[in-house]
Amino acid sequence: MLNGKKLSLLFALFIGLLVGVNLLGGKVIGFFGISSSVGIFMVPLTFLITDIVEEVYGRETAGRFISGGIIVLIVIFAYTLIFTALPSHSRYLYNDEYRIIFGSSLRMIGASLVAFILSQYHDVWAFEFWKKRTQGKALWLRNNLSTIVSQGIDTFVFMMIAFYRISPTFTFTFVLQMSLPYYALKICFAILDTPFVYLGVKWLKKEASSTLSLAQE
Repeated sequence: MLNGKKLSLLFALFIGLLVGVNLLGGKVIGFFGISSSVGIFMVPLTFLITDIVEEVYGRETAGRFISGGIIVLIVIFAYTLIFTALPSHSRYLYNDEYRIIFGSSLRMIGASLVAFILSQYHDVWAFEFWKKRTQGKALWLRNNLSTIVSQGIDTFVFMMIAFYRISPTFTFTFVLQMSLPYYALKICFAILDTPFVYLGVKWLKKEASSTLSLAQE
């Protein structure tokens, strides 16, 4: 169970971000001269949330966030598959557009699911690994080491599954080259979110301390 309003709020935000990435992430924009999915603004926050939760409540609780995310992504994938295949009513005039937008996202959702599982489980493992090595100190170091590697896994796994061989142009080398600037942006976001890790941990610890005090009474 997720005890506490703040923890539940973080879980809701975590799930909302995952849904947003998969429903809205298909749009590509120019960001500092790099073509990037709008998901770049949401994906780093998912790692930020699990790092905050793991720091305060431990790996098991962070793992529950990931398990919930996996279930949500599977449900979204299944519903997208069904809804794009269903014939539309005659008064619905945008079925072709609906299928183009959401049907093309099926491969993206599948890629996102695999990348999410591998990267997030690595993140919580790496965060705990570095926490033991640093004896619970240097939160900034643990946050960045775990997140930067995990973001790399997320980026390259997703890009390869989503885009490799979708056309003859998308060779392994081409997709890899396309991934590198995108990954560089994620590294920048990972570094920039460091102050928010400290703020989030401080904010969540207040509730965790109150919950523990009540449990001991």
